[in-house]
Amino acid sequence: MTTDDCNYLEDFVTDVEEMLSANISKSWREGNHTNNSGCGSVSVGFPITMMITGMVGNTLALILVYISYRKRENKRKKSFLLCIGSLALTDLFGQLLTSPIVISVYLAEMKWELVDPSGRLCAFFGVCMTTFGLCALFLASAMAIERAMAITNPHWYANHMKTSVTKQTLAAVWCLVLLFALLPIAGVGKYTLQWPGTWCFINMGDNQIPGNTFFAITFAVLGIFSLLVTVFCNVVTIRGLIIRCKTKSGTSHASKHWERLTTETVIQLLGIMCVLLICWSPLLVLMLRMISSQVSSHKCNSAKAVSNHTPGGDLDCNFYLTAIRLASLNQILDPWVYLLFREILLRKFCIVATAVSNCSIEEQKETQTALDALNKQNQDGHCFHKPQSS
Repeated sequence: MTTDDCNYLEDFVTDVEEMLSANISKSWREGNHTNNSGCGSVSVGFPITMMITGMVGNTLALILVYISYRKRENKRKKSFLLCIGSLALTDLFGQLLTSPIVISVYLAEMKWELVDPSGRLCAFFGVCMTTFGLCALFLASAMAIERAMAITNPHWYANHMKTSVTKQTLAAVWCLVLLFALLPIAGVGKYTLQWPGTWCFINMGDNQIPGNTFFAITFAVLGIFSLLVTVFCNVVTIRGLIIRCKTKSGTSHASKHWERLTTETVIQLLGIMCVLLICWSPLLVLMLRMISSQVSSHKCNSAKAVSNHTPGGDLDCNFYLTAIRLASLNQILDPWVYLLFREILLRKFCIVATAVSNCSIEEQKETQTALDALNKQNQDGHCFHKPQSS
């Protein structure tokens, strides 16, 4: 074998080794990416679906609110319609400002630095998440308070609750929440990239800086407080509706109309409470737990968690992603539980319930009539066969 042949063979072996090394390195990186993705259900289809459904639902709600607000017979409902319209507008803007960013990061192979080289987009995303999240919770509380006052103190409500007061209250909520969301820009708190690298939110793992801890705890406490206020006021409203329904019970058309309206409102309020608690409780409770245990979402993406495949790590990643998705899902469900379900489904439900109730009443009447006839027949027969006394 000549020297040239030996050199050619050595070059060939070297090329093969480099090729194998590159393939192994590529396979290892893909395996890490797969395991990281397996830590939660991450797909671009989810944010696209949420953006489309959120836009459709909130747009329909805004149209219905505008039509109802223009009607003269809805003067007493204008404050409530303003609250619903503000909530739908808040949720719509929240979807429009955050969902395109998430979709862009997914299309960039989940590399945030390609979409946001300067890091300013992360801060903007965090401000949007904080502002629209707290605004939705506070507006829900405002509507619950408004309904409770309308039911428990109707005379005071009619004299003092004007549309100008409602507009001022809504503007104050917006301004205060926005100022709170801008605190990290002033140095109190921090917005950081969250797992799986497609969104930014409050930094909850760095407790060494007091401002970060204060900001994160304040957000969670304000969210939980608004949930408690909403639930308490809705319970008060349901109790007031039931009491007034009992006082107005009767056979007149007005009493039946009040009973139907009470049923619709109670079902709606129960739906609102269930949606709010299911959507927001997991994230707010998880935030407090992460702050107390000094756990950051970046640990979901750690090499140790990926290599060891610990079930606890996978569960934390999945739960964390599910919690933020549930909170985002609230923006989609809000227009339905506050307005669209009431207009479309609740009336059909009440019609069906009334029909079933009427059928049950008729069956009871028929059964009672048959029993009365049978008892009468037995009594007649008993009298007919009764022996005469001698």
